[in-house]
Amino acid sequence: MTKLSPNSLHYYDHAVTDLMMEKYGFDRMEALRKFIGSKTHALLEDPENGLSSFGCNGIFDIWECEAVTGDPRNSIYIRGE
Repeated sequence: MTKLSPNSLHYYDHAVTDLMMEKYGFDRMEALRKFIGSKTHALLEDPENGLSSFGCNGIFDIWECEAVTGDPRNSIYIRGE
C-alpha cells in the first residue's frame, strides 16, 4: 500500500486538529491523539481512498461523522449524496 506523503499528512494533521481545537476546545495533543488514532486518518493515509481531494474542512467533517456514528463512511462526503 502506498501512503500519502509525510508533508501532506502533516498538513492535514495540523489543519484538522486546529479545527478540532477550535470547535471542541481540545488541546493540541488530545486533538492529535483523537485524529491520528481515527479510522478517518487511516483512510486519509491511503491515497487510493481519495480523501485528500476533500480538503481539510471535508476531512474534519468526515472525522466528526466518525466521532458520532463510529464509521467515517457514514459521512455525506463518502456516501456521495
